Amino acid sequence: MKPMLAKKYEGQNPTGWWMSEKLDGVRAIWDGERLVSRTGKEFCAPAWFIKDLPEDVVLDGELWEGRGLFQQTCGKVRTKINPEWSGIKYVLFDCIAGGGFESRITKLRELNLPGHVEILEQIKCSGLEHLTRYEQRIINAGGEGVMLRKADSIYENKRSRALLKVKRMQTDEAVVIDYEDGQGRNEGRVGALLCKFRDKIIAVGTGLSDNDRECPPDKGEVVTFSYFELTDAGMPRFPVFLAVRDYE
Repeated sequence: MKPMLAKKYEGQNPTGWWMSEKLDGVRAIWDGERLVSRTGKEFCAPAWFIKDLPEDVVLDGELWEGRGLFQQTCGKVRTKINPEWSGIKYVLFDCIAGGGFESRITKLRELNLPGHVEILEQIKCSGLEHLTRYEQRIINAGGEGVMLRKADSIYENKRSRALLKVKRMQTDEAVVIDYEDGQGRNEGRVGALLCKFRDKIIAVGTGLSDNDRECPPDKGEVVTFSYFELTDAGMPRFPVFLAVRDYE
């Protein structure tokens, strides 16, 4: 059971598409019995979190606590012993079923869902100017960007042209190879992670918590980071640490 994945928005006419906020959470599929990642790995969700989820609908959404809390959410959902999921919401944006997108959203709205499960707001786009204003409002509020879904599109279990992500900040992965010593208030602990990104060595320091600096990811671990764009030399501008890639 593969979830629908987005392609990158490349200037297509967005008129008539559905817009929603791109959440900085952890993708999660409810298959009627288990909550799993997009790669099929089961989350150790507390019993209270899943006990009232429907048994006859496959839900598609994200585990999300709020803007800018991606790393905190990852820490909670990857805990295997006595997981503490307080504050986490399961925000739904689709269900894996037949029919067009609108009928699937209607199906979600007809469900009797527990209080920690929400349905993501979808707004019909009237044109490029509407998309630009909506995107800017989300970014100004600390969000990541916008998702576009083609009206009446079917659910495809692959990367689809009917689902597009509009995102100024990009995310990618790199491998930790060493550490850069901290200075000032970070003297005596890690100042930045030295990571191999494609064929480049980059320093990722922004976004590290005090705990990350005291107990940094091991060498060889894969980390997720965000950046604004690539320079002409292929270096990420303003890389920001998000999380160790061990939550899927």
